[in-house]
Amino acid sequence: MLIRRVPGWALPEAAATPEAVYLDRRNLLGAMGLGALAFGLGLGSGSRSGLAATAADPSAGLYPAARNEKFTVARPITDEATAGTYNNFYEFGSQKEIWRAAAKLPLRPWTVHLDGLVEAPREIGIDDLLKAMQLEERVIRHRCVEAWSMTVPWTGFPLKDLVALAKPLSSAKYVRFETFQDDTVASGQLQSWYPWPYVEALTMAEATNELAFMVTGAYGKPAAPQFGAPLRLHTPWKYGFKSIKSVVRLTFTEERPVSFWEKTGPDEYGFWANVNPEVPHPRWSQATERVLGTGERVPTALFNGYGAFVADLYKDMDGVGKKLWM
Repeated sequence: MLIRRVPGWALPEAAATPEAVYLDRRNLLGAMGLGALAFGLGLGSGSRSGLAATAADPSAGLYPAARNEKFTVARPITDEATAGTYNNFYEFGSQKEIWRAAAKLPLRPWTVHLDGLVEAPREIGIDDLLKAMQLEERVIRHRCVEAWSMTVPWTGFPLKDLVALAKPLSSAKYVRFETFQDDTVASGQLQSWYPWPYVEALTMAEATNELAFMVTGAYGKPAAPQFGAPLRLHTPWKYGFKSIKSVVRLTFTEERPVSFWEKTGPDEYGFWANVNPEVPHPRWSQATERVLGTGERVPTALFNGYGAFVADLYKDMDGVGKKLWM
């Protein structure tokens, strides 16, 4: 007899917002009393200056993608207006309401560079990359190091597929990610005390884990700029600052890179940044989190509830101790 074991983070489809509801943004926002807000943000008009991706986006026909039910989680989906107006994107400033500033980011042309320890360096345009990948939707939790969280229906493809496209050499141990740099568009990059451009990194084992995801869309359409369009990383078992936005380069290397926040605040933000409620940030507790859209404070789960996917990556690293979580 086949016994189906359901992991603790999973739930039936009925517990998440139905696909037909969240794709119909006007009805969803109207039901929540957010219609006026949606109009002001451009949700109703489809304006690039708002939350919604314009219909002129050359990748618009690829959305919505089929949902991968394996990644459905036991929390309601955060409404789009909330998720799209509460963002960290330091390239455009340190305030949360950066969506208007981020709208200035030109998303085409956009080239992704694959280099370092690879068979041959290459460049690929974002639309050619999208055509080469099988897109899927995943409903995934996001946990910020600032102790707030949301749940978003992201669209994209497994990072391991991009790694395979790059054809790294066996000597590669890490993947270094780099975002764009253009302070004529992103005024936050004029702040010289930050080590621009934004850089993040994963081990090869983390990068090829099935949970690591490259995001290209959200809420059933191309991602809006503040979400990290046109290409961002999402590692839901790690704190959100690991999920670098607007990626332009992946470099495969033998030496471990030093990431943006690790360089900025090494006593507070480390390389691993795995979610652990028992290890506090030096300035606040990580035991609970505030759920965006509800204000509810709930207990935080180890690995953000995704231990079934990733715990084995760290089983032989107990000696590293607290550093795995900072």
